[in-house]
Amino acid sequence: MKFNHLSAALFGTALTALTLSAAEAEELRMSWWGGESRHIATQKGLELCGAKHGHVVKGEFTGFDGYLEKLTTQMAGSTEADIMQVNWPWLPLFSRDGTGFADLRSLPGIDLGQWSEADLASGSMNGVLQGLSVSTTGRAFFFNVTTFEKAGVAIPTSWAEFFEATRAVKEKLGADTYTFNAVKETAQLLVTLAVVQKTGKDMVDPASNRVAWTVEELAEGIGFLGKLVETGAIRSQKEEASDGNVNLFEKPAWAAGKIAGSYEWDSTYAKYADPLQDGQVLKPVPMLKIDGAVTDGVYRKPSMVFAISANSKHPEAAAQILNCLLNEPEGIAALGTSRGLPASKAAAAQLANEGEPEVRAANAIVMASSGPTVSPFNEHPEIRGIFIDTLEEFAYGQLDAQAAAEQIVDGVNDVLSNFD
Repeated sequence: MKFNHLSAALFGTALTALTLSAAEAEELRMSWWGGESRHIATQKGLELCGAKHGHVVKGEFTGFDGYLEKLTTQMAGSTEADIMQVNWPWLPLFSRDGTGFADLRSLPGIDLGQWSEADLASGSMNGVLQGLSVSTTGRAFFFNVTTFEKAGVAIPTSWAEFFEATRAVKEKLGADTYTFNAVKETAQLLVTLAVVQKTGKDMVDPASNRVAWTVEELAEGIGFLGKLVETGAIRSQKEEASDGNVNLFEKPAWAAGKIAGSYEWDSTYAKYADPLQDGQVLKPVPMLKIDGAVTDGVYRKPSMVFAISANSKHPEAAAQILNCLLNEPEGIAALGTSRGLPASKAAAAQLANEGEPEVRAANAIVMASSGPTVSPFNEHPEIRGIFIDTLEEFAYGQLDAQAAAEQIVDGVNDVLSNFD
């Protein structure tokens, strides 16, 4: 072939591109927790995405136990990985002011249009995008269709219908049949649901960093939990404690359809459906709303986020890998549903037929329902403990709804004040 000036120019351009590509190739680290299947999927994704974008990414993976302690030590010493899997409730612990991790909106190469504004808000602290939701989860209603059919009543579509159905179920199937379950965390989230539906407000006001609800609003929500006990819809906390607070999915009454519903994470459908006796059918249903509700009150959150270190020496390369894992075909295929149904629209479309149909149906309900952005402080261990312990005192008659609400508001505000 004749080597003319044009060939020389093209050769020079190609050589420059190759040199530039080599110069831009970076060595990165990514840390995460999980089980064996997640480890294998993530390492495959890092290999494919690294090859695609010309980087080498070293994986650092463990089980969940000890991960927070390790990450805390690394963050304190600025030795954390370039890309990190971070539990959503930890965002205030590491980045209350929005500077703990890199600002993902400032990095090129991440297609943020693949997430809803609600998802992006959930991963933001102080208005700064600190983490991208890998998968979005939320609480959904599961009802045992078989139990309601035996009683000759329809699955309720509102709380008013629910209480009417409860009366009919107990008349037809006996006083030892319950239409719902509410213990500890689930009881807390049912109270939260009632208050959010009535007020449209999350528990924590992001502007003041204090409880957004009045004592009266919370007392009404606690009273709603009391009504569930009084009508026989749920067993009391005293009854549950006397049985040893057994997990719902381990109870013979649940397996037999004698407890006919619950409010659980959408992703846990199989855990509750699998123990049911033959012939029992469990279905996710749309959110039940109280009279006068201003929102569905959905409790929707990132199950976990991917963040980039504020100390990374190669943040743009890290952004390329992060985007590939969550938005590009190679990364999407590799990760699959190893972290749940993906929040990215591109990933959700590519994996549309993966996962159990009922889990996808429950997740669709969660994603379509309305509600305020949920603060990670809702799941702060101290705050959750105050809420659950106080509801137990209420259940034992040691506090009325008003006093319980006052105790929760004061206790939660004390914890929040440590993050001012």
